[in-house]
Amino acid sequence: MLFKSLSVAVVLSLATSVLSHYTFPALLVNGVNTGDWVNVRRTNNFNSNAPVTDVRSQDFRCYNTQTNARASTATVSAGSTIGFQANQAVYHPGVINVYMAKAPNGDAASFDGSGNVWFKVYQMTATANGQTITFPSSSLTSVNFQIPRNLPSGQYLVRIEQIALHSASSFGGAQFYISCAQINVTNGGNGTPGPLVAIPGVYTGNEPGILLNIYYPIPQTYIQPGPAVWSG
Repeated sequence: MLFKSLSVAVVLSLATSVLSHYTFPALLVNGVNTGDWVNVRRTNNFNSNAPVTDVRSQDFRCYNTQTNARASTATVSAGSTIGFQANQAVYHPGVINVYMAKAPNGDAASFDGSGNVWFKVYQMTATANGQTITFPSSSLTSVNFQIPRNLPSGQYLVRIEQIALHSASSFGGAQFYISCAQINVTNGGNGTPGPLVAIPGVYTGNEPGILLNIYYPIPQTYIQPGPAVWSG
């Protein structure tokens, strides 16, 4: 009976973990869902929903070191709205960053995203005042943002990260839910995106927006990790 009870407890624990975690499997183009793992590279956690916690690992880039997945590349116009659809509501309190990187050879499908090539195009932060802290990303099922109108034409990787902060009071406790999509931007401009960063490399894990206790004492302010947003 003890073995049976332990087995049931393990199964329930795993089920709870999967239900409380999530992925971002689908690209949204002007509000239209293009399908799971069609324009988004299938991540290692496509079944488990498990997060990345090591900001230095190669999985921190597109989380596909096991699947080695590539995707189809969606064509979108500069200035249009794109986004990511989650497979279930964003359960954990946290913040969101979206980065893009231009494929140097003009082919997003073969681009691994290495080097100082990533720039931030969108963020959804938290608001804190020492008494309360709020997370606008909580319970969202999709994240949408505008491609800068001045972004040069070409093929890009688009990477979303939701940083879950419920266990972030110790180093390595923050959880990152990551996906990379592939897009071909047309009708672009002549902007110069930046600042450019490497992923991994953009964070150490000690940033005040990654290593913090959101429960007590409640932070006076929240500092979004990563570079400034490039809006074009």
